[in-house]
Amino acid sequence: MRPRKKDRHLPACMYFKHGAYYLVRKGKWKRLDTDYQVALLAYARDVGRAGKGGMGELIDDALKYMSPRLKPNTVEQYTQAAERLKDALAEFEPRDVLPRHVAAIKMHGADTPNMNNRVISFLRMVFAYALEKQLVDSNPCVGIKRHPEKKRDRYITDLEFQKILNASSANMRVIYEMCFLTGQRISDVLGIRLSDVSEDGISFKQQKTGARLIVRMSPDLAALVARIKALPRTIRGLTLFCSPRGGKPVHYGSVKDAFRASCDKCNITDTTLHDLRAKSLTDTNKQGNNAQKLGGHTDAKMTERYLRLREIDVAEPPTMPKKSL
Repeated sequence: MRPRKKDRHLPACMYFKHGAYYLVRKGKWKRLDTDYQVALLAYARDVGRAGKGGMGELIDDALKYMSPRLKPNTVEQYTQAAERLKDALAEFEPRDVLPRHVAAIKMHGADTPNMNNRVISFLRMVFAYALEKQLVDSNPCVGIKRHPEKKRDRYITDLEFQKILNASSANMRVIYEMCFLTGQRISDVLGIRLSDVSEDGISFKQQKTGARLIVRMSPDLAALVARIKALPRTIRGLTLFCSPRGGKPVHYGSVKDAFRASCDKCNITDTTLHDLRAKSLTDTNKQGNNAQKLGGHTDAKMTERYLRLREIDVAEPPTMPKKSL
């Protein structure tokens, strides 16, 4: 903002024109009063209201309200979305946000459709919260369609998986191996308690679906559990995976960052931590075992679609025709 050339005694966004004082925001002029003292009081009321009702504070309040009922991974995703939205809507009051502004945010994030869809979904929930609090009269996200999302079909080969394991620390390697051997989501793997492990197997209650299952204790799984318990720990926590110092549960974000670093180290691209679950279920199916049970899917069609994206058919080529005499 350029410094004033005149009326330098006036506060920011306040101007004197045609015998009256005005508050100017986003090109809109709001008349305050002709008397300077009265205009200052009106200015203070308006600016104070804006400070308390801005989009930044609404987003923080909504996230705080939602968080106790969300999974840790979801909270992390919404926190990232919140920071993007607070930056994009820094100058807005809740009632000033219109559908065209939401559409502009959507179009701006077209290069990363999956993430942008989560940003818009979170903003829709923020305004649903604002409606309940009677801070707005409508939800500007209604009618804004999602970006089409490309379904992920990345399959980590055995060689790639071995390279990733070799490039990882001992503490992270065992987590990746557990993701593969159990086929569970990363949040469920990190949440394994010592009491969940028995001779029969490892007991899970999936956070996303609530499904309960036991992954049978195979020789590979038993050997892995033994290696995990043998890792040096200053304090042993209640969870199977815990920090080397302090015994606290391992944070999802640190595992995700470490996995990305290992992939970068061995030049493996387009791979995420979630692809380990895809590899596990795909390999389980190839080996003739029940991928639907391992994945905890209630619908067999869901498992079929999941596997179809990653399993590649091997077709036999024709033989060359015999040369005629």
